[in-house]
Amino acid sequence: MLGVKTYEPDYIDRCRAAVKRRVTAYRALVKAAGDDRAAAKFEPLFFNDLVLVIDTQFAHRLRGVEGKDGNPVNEVTMLRDSLLQNEGLFTENSTIKYKPENSVLGLEYGDRIEISEKQFAKLGKAFYAEIEGRFT
Repeated sequence: MLGVKTYEPDYIDRCRAAVKRRVTAYRALVKAAGDDRAAAKFEPLFFNDLVLVIDTQFAHRLRGVEGKDGNPVNEVTMLRDSLLQNEGLFTENSTIKYKPENSVLGLEYGDRIEISEKQFAKLGKAFYAEIEGRFT
């Protein structure tokens, strides 16, 4: 597939809905399990994986449109690379101007990535808003 410069708003809405279905299923599973310790162990695994899902939904996005200014899409790119290539330790990307104080999650290089439901909600909202702003 060629690089993508624009996404239809309907596609972005469908992507959001697909993630929302996963989060709803997660909540139902946690409630049914009734085991707070098990849920606490499962939560970061699940939401780290959801970062990979939202990144993959827009896998063919053009990097020139994404930018390099440390925006939420860049943050997801860095999270993806760190999860897949650095055993979940947040890693620098020399092409992105990342500043923890301007980021959604505020991670520092070397931090272990363990995303909570609350953090994912904030990251997802910022990510989709940035995708809409840059790619529609």
